[in-house]
Amino acid sequence: MRAALYLDAGDVVVDDVPDPAVQLPSDAVVRVVRSCVCGSDLWAYRDTFKREPRSRLGHEFIGLVEEVGSEVTRVRPGDLVVAPFSYGCGACWWCLRGLPTSCPDNGTWGSGRDDGAQGEILRVPFADANLVVAPGGLEAYDDAGLLDLLALTDVMATGLHGATMAGVTSGSTVVVVGDGAVGQCAVLGSVNVLGAERVILLSRNPARQELGRRFGAAEVVAVRGEEAKEAVLDLTDGHGAPAVVEAVGTPESWQTALDVVCDGGQVGAVGVPHTAPTIATMPLLGRNLGVRVGIAPVGHYLPDLVDRVVAGTLAPGPVFDLTLPLEQTPEAYAAMDRREAIKVALVP
Repeated sequence: MRAALYLDAGDVVVDDVPDPAVQLPSDAVVRVVRSCVCGSDLWAYRDTFKREPRSRLGHEFIGLVEEVGSEVTRVRPGDLVVAPFSYGCGACWWCLRGLPTSCPDNGTWGSGRDDGAQGEILRVPFADANLVVAPGGLEAYDDAGLLDLLALTDVMATGLHGATMAGVTSGSTVVVVGDGAVGQCAVLGSVNVLGAERVILLSRNPARQELGRRFGAAEVVAVRGEEAKEAVLDLTDGHGAPAVVEAVGTPESWQTALDVVCDGGQVGAVGVPHTAPTIATMPLLGRNLGVRVGIAPVGHYLPDLVDRVVAGTLAPGPVFDLTLPLEQTPEAYAAMDRREAIKVALVP
């Protein structure tokens, strides 16, 4: 089978790798229908950290079940399934409380020990606990529908997680710091799922501004730093917003998030730090601020999000603004690295 492999910084190839197989009774083997490149995939590509040469890449996919182990009962061959980017066992104390990211048996596709999603086939551990069936099978979805499902595997759930941690509820005013796929989905999740009344998106990119408005942003702030702070304060009667989603992960974006949240408000941070931000605790104490940080437990959100896509009430697929064949995965990485694409889908 064919799969994307990391060689070195800036060097990704598609090459032959062994076909996966069922190894444990709880496994499934899934043929990938759509996968994609994530912003976090760019860390090693940009030499932020090193990976093992020829390690598998990718953690987001939807696919068709080809084979299941003897203990698998919830999915069967032929099912179209949606997978969370990070899986858990489904039975431990953490999984039963909706936090599979803390499961002792947690894993992430393409992390080293697990198959990568940017390929043709992969083995899925704990299939019953992690795979969510999309009703109707492959024939029930056009390409746009498949992209909607694909977005749920990471960025839609991650954006929603950020908004949830920020305390977004019906009628909220929200600021989203970051106009990438996660930030865009934070806008969509805030409005479409949680019922926010007003979302202010920070973005300097015209195409991303347009998508943010399409997803429900009422206003766009097209500046950074101190100017962004002043602009948001002007839009919120000098108070700031009670809910802020940080979806970038840089010290600068963190500072902006803390600058634009109102006293007594909350920041929900899902941007994985590129470099560790330094946060002074005394201002948090003095301003009665809440800060929650977390990797999205996608499996917790996934069943509800799939239901919403199937019902036609949620459509995050437009975050994919470029689709390429799997064999052109190197071009997909290059396009995202140059910010020529928000998010690239891959078709095996």
